Amino acid sequence: MNYDALKTDYDRDGFVVVRDFVTGDALAELRQNIDRYIREIVPTLPETHAFYQDRSRPETLKQLQFMEAYPSFSEFRESAHWRRLALALLGEEIGEVLGPEWFNKPPNTVHMTPPHQDNFYFCWRPPSVLTIWLALENVDEENGCLRYVRGSHTGGVRPHVASTVLGFSQTLSEYGPEDEAREVMIELQAGDAVAHHGNTVHRADPNRSTTRHRPAFALVVNGVSAEKDAEAQVSYEANKARHRETLAG
Repeated sequence: MNYDALKTDYDRDGFVVVRDFVTGDALAELRQNIDRYIREIVPTLPETHAFYQDRSRPETLKQLQFMEAYPSFSEFRESAHWRRLALALLGEEIGEVLGPEWFNKPPNTVHMTPPHQDNFYFCWRPPSVLTIWLALENVDEENGCLRYVRGSHTGGVRPHVASTVLGFSQTLSEYGPEDEAREVMIELQAGDAVAHHGNTVHRADPNRSTTRHRPAFALVVNGVSAEKDAEAQVSYEANKARHRETLAG
């Protein structure tokens, strides 16, 4: 596919859908490796690497971080396929590939993903950073698909406050009717991906399905021009630590 053709839409909207990004044997192998990781490695991980809706119920696993230590996932950071998409959308050479991460909404999940901008967490300046989010199963309104505020990446990073959702320590301090009017619901088939700019406002509803999970695999990629805003990073890390302490009771 000619990923360069997607850049116009990405620059305008702050996100772009890539159909059939990973398919066939490659998708099956990724799913198998994730299942093996959850079965064999996750029980040994610290709480900061694996988040649960209810830690006493393993089936409520909702987020995995720092997966690059596992060889089957570290290879994705050098994947020509993923890097080619990122290169086309960033419009410059790649500086760093972070992650990967796994996200899930178990059936009957009560929490939403609060409206936020990834770059509030990342602290890259300029904001030459994107996330490639791959659907591992079909994603739709029922099981909590992503919703993007079209064009919101052009307005800079907005004020955030502490959230009550584990794994998403911060949320926009204001999210009103104007944001809701510009929301775009992204429904994906397994193997489709959506790439979004680090400053694009997005959120997701709870998973209202009684049987279906909503798993996804993601990489974060920044351009070579991006540098860490040290002051913003220190502030965010302090907020994150307070957030964990609050949720821990």
